Parts: sequence; structure tokens; C-alpha cells
Amino acid sequence: MAHDFKRFPELGNSQMDIYYWDSPHKQIFENFNGLVVKVIDGDTIRIKTNFRDFDFPVRMLGINAPELDEGGKESGDWLRNQILNEEVEIMINPKQRVGKFGRLLGDIIHIGRSMSQESLDLGFSVPFGSEE
Repeated sequence: MAHDFKRFPELGNSQMDIYYWDSPHKQIFENFNGLVVKVIDGDTIRIKTNFRDFDFPVRMLGINAPELDEGGKESGDWLRNQILNEEVEIMINPKQRVGKFGRLLGDIIHIGRSMSQESLDLGFSVPFGSEE
């Protein structure tokens, strides 16, 4: 079975041995900068970089914002107002770099501020794993 790199560009650490050499693009293991081209919701964005010819999703590491259909519009609007069309730095934890849906995980830093921490502090999200 082949990996769908178009839908899931990032390989999880457990997939590296199987699919790494098949990847049509560089796998991300280090911090990088990019332009936020879309805010999907309160904890997921799409980003454009200079090392890929397509934009891709990044989920904020360590937080969980409500889904849009669960009252999450406010958290998405807040994040959109903070970083849409802005340059950000994505801080990568190499041991926890890809989530269960194949999205890259990272802490989004904008003007020296962690968007994850600000979202938590303002009540737009909860720590990941505490949403039950």
C-alpha cells in the first residue's frame, strides 16, 4: 500500500523506515519559518514555505481548541486575527512531530509569542488530552 503524500505530506516517525525514500519532498524535523495562508480553526493552520511548492497543514502542539461545529468559531477568529498572512516560526519537537491525522505538529511563534500559550491563557483552548 502506497502512502498518500498529497493528503498527508508528513510521515510519522513509525512510517519513516517504510516510506522515507518514497517521499517526493523533504520531511520536516527542524524549526522553520513560513507564511500563514489559511487558519482552518483554533488549532490548525495552513502554511507556505520556501522549501515546498505547496502549502500544508500545521496543528498547534499541546492544545485542543473546540471544533467549529462545537463553538470553536471564536477561537478560530482569534487565531485568524493574530496570524493570517503573517510570517511565523514553527517550533518542531522531533519526537512528537506528526499527529494522528498526519498533520505536522508544532508550536507557532509570532512576534516572539507562543500562539498555543496565548490561546490557553485566553481560554480559547485547553491542554491537549484534557478536553474530555
